[in-house]
Amino acid sequence: MVSATGPTAAIGIPQKNTAALLPRRIGDASVQYIQLEDGGDTTRAVQNAKKLIDEDNVDALIGPSTTPNALAILDIVAEAKVPLLATVGTQAVVEPVDARKRWVFKPTQNDDLIAAALLKHMVKSGVRSVGFIGFDDPYGENWYKVFAGLANKAGIRIVDSERYARTDQSVTAQVLKLIVAKPDAVLIAAVGGPAVLPQATLFDQGYKGRIYQTHAVATDDFIRLGKEKVEGTVLAAGSMLVIDDIADTDPIKKVALTYIVAYEKQFGRKPATFGANTYDAGLILQRAIPSALRVAKPGTEAFRVALRDAIEQERDVVGCQGVFNMSSTDHNGMDERARVLVTVKDGRFRLLSE
Repeated sequence: MVSATGPTAAIGIPQKNTAALLPRRIGDASVQYIQLEDGGDTTRAVQNAKKLIDEDNVDALIGPSTTPNALAILDIVAEAKVPLLATVGTQAVVEPVDARKRWVFKPTQNDDLIAAALLKHMVKSGVRSVGFIGFDDPYGENWYKVFAGLANKAGIRIVDSERYARTDQSVTAQVLKLIVAKPDAVLIAAVGGPAVLPQATLFDQGYKGRIYQTHAVATDDFIRLGKEKVEGTVLAAGSMLVIDDIADTDPIKKVALTYIVAYEKQFGRKPATFGANTYDAGLILQRAIPSALRVAKPGTEAFRVALRDAIEQERDVVGCQGVFNMSSTDHNGMDERARVLVTVKDGRFRLLSE
């Protein structure tokens, strides 16, 4: 399930396209993929999840593209006992691993992993105060919660915190409040194209401090829309974003290049890293399905339970975004190998030394 239309289409489109690259056969089993669009709407996401589970009898679900939609379907997948590989950033989708979230896995970097890298750079750069502006939804709120806790430990003050909607056309009022607070830097917690708005407004209002973004802007659309107004942005993201700058000895590079070449051959352009979330979900399922097949037949609750258990036991699965080591208490399984510091320089994402 994807959001290939609406405000987060830049995330959903590469995820939608990547589904065409997932294997149609795993071991002795043939695999059928059913894809539904939710347009970024939580009501549609709930309807889609119910249809996929009740009518199509799916054994697993990949997606959706947005945090609010993922949170909206947690009860549905838990009740039906269907493993969900949520292609979103917010770690609240998988933490803590309770009765609901034991059915959810996440092939994307957790917020705290990304936030820690940003804070390390802030401390190194002499940043002592930060202004925060993020979406007024679970993505922005979770980012504030995670970042605020880590910032406090790092001795960095948050001097102002603002919110805006994904569909807002202006954030001038919020930006003026940020500027009045005189932060050394500003962190924007938003996704895709809408993340450009506060940064462009800060630029237009003459703000001279450093701007930090989350891994949710890891797309060429961010640079295309922001142009010179996003130059110098610092973010942390998977190494696939700057694949040409990554050492050939990095095992993640080999997997990422395999995906990139296949995507380019199929669609004539490079994929955004968000598509890699779907690709990695496919790799995780490929590892787990043969084990589940030894326990039960697809289409049964026993198979879905076995599939969930097999994913939870996966170790050293090398994906495009990182290396996954799942456990009963960690349904993300990624470590520092899943992130690099990145900056926007001369209209390109480039590797930034930590």
